[in-house]
Amino acid sequence: MKERRIHTPEGVRDIYNGECARKNRMAERMKNVLKSYGYRDIQTPTFEFFDIFNQDKGSLPSNQMYKFFDREGNTLVLRPDITPSIARAVSKYFSEEDFSMRFSYTGNVFINNSSLQGRMKESTQMGAELIGDNSIDADAEMIALAIHLLLAAGLTEFQIDIGHVGFFEGLIEEAGMDAEKTQDLRELIENKNFFGVEAMTGNPALIRLPKLFGSQEILKEAKRLTSNMKALMAITRLERLYEIIGEYGLQKYVTFDLGMLTQYEYYTGVIFRGYTYGTGDAVVKGGRYDTLLQKFGKDAASVGLAVAVDELLIALSRQKAAMDEGEPVTMILYSGAMLPEALKKAGELRDGGACVQMNRLNPEHTLEDYKAYAGRFGITRIFYFDSMGNMNILEVEP
Repeated sequence: MKERRIHTPEGVRDIYNGECARKNRMAERMKNVLKSYGYRDIQTPTFEFFDIFNQDKGSLPSNQMYKFFDREGNTLVLRPDITPSIARAVSKYFSEEDFSMRFSYTGNVFINNSSLQGRMKESTQMGAELIGDNSIDADAEMIALAIHLLLAAGLTEFQIDIGHVGFFEGLIEEAGMDAEKTQDLRELIENKNFFGVEAMTGNPALIRLPKLFGSQEILKEAKRLTSNMKALMAITRLERLYEIIGEYGLQKYVTFDLGMLTQYEYYTGVIFRGYTYGTGDAVVKGGRYDTLLQKFGKDAASVGLAVAVDELLIALSRQKAAMDEGEPVTMILYSGAMLPEALKKAGELRDGGACVQMNRLNPEHTLEDYKAYAGRFGITRIFYFDSMGNMNILEVEP
């Protein structure tokens, strides 16, 4: 029992020392990008009423949520997704606003993944939502923002795959497929199960769909596969989107995946995911959700993204990318008699913007002990007093 007290439950973990510093520093750089695009912070509760995320809203299945009850018997959930929370808040506080609004957030989400998936059950997301804009320019801004966020984090090699919900829906409409069969097909396509798709349907476009990924040339092929108006309109929007991304000078980061589908059913148009090597999951996801806010009483077309901060940090670590841990820390080591001088020096350093910690000298520890301690906790310099009361500086190797 005593041993259990110091461990965390499965699917969550502690983050500390250098890793925590790198995570916070990376988040700070990405926040600066969001700020530069004009997005303003919003915070929503860690837990909300279950109805905010239920199947009607198109979020995750109920069995993937952490549910509990309040004193009045209401069913509450730890948020598995932040977008519905923001949709609720915007619908409440900006119900009459008819101009576009930009919000950004950072927070943890909680998903009760199967243990066999090997995924964390608590993770940090940083995201942006552009509310009240149905234009293709808004789609392009969100993808450009995703690219600039990953660049700011320190990634140099990554790809943003773009798809469109309407293309798949148009092909299903053309094939006349029922809802149950559509769900089965969706899973096969998402898993790139080519043989399974071919066994389920004889529709040439649906058979080809899992293989429709690559450069913009894929869009030309997609047009030849269908005459469905909804599917063709989706491709036309993607073609124009690619042109606008070119205006940003970011086309080299973009490819298309028309077989991209998502478990979040509130997406209605363009969807995208960002991938890099060093992790099997997307480091950023997003898309257009034009009907979600209607569930909360506000008619506002919207598009957003969410960066998987922990996945991104893992990828950067495995790529051995240089990661800034923020301002170095200086230690002032002093005896009781030297406290006034130590406080004076600490004040001078802090006024100059330095990060300073003060430690009273313990006679049981040597200077080498303190140097080893500094190395373990990211302290780069030690100011200490010799027997004559003179201050000395010791540089510490990381």
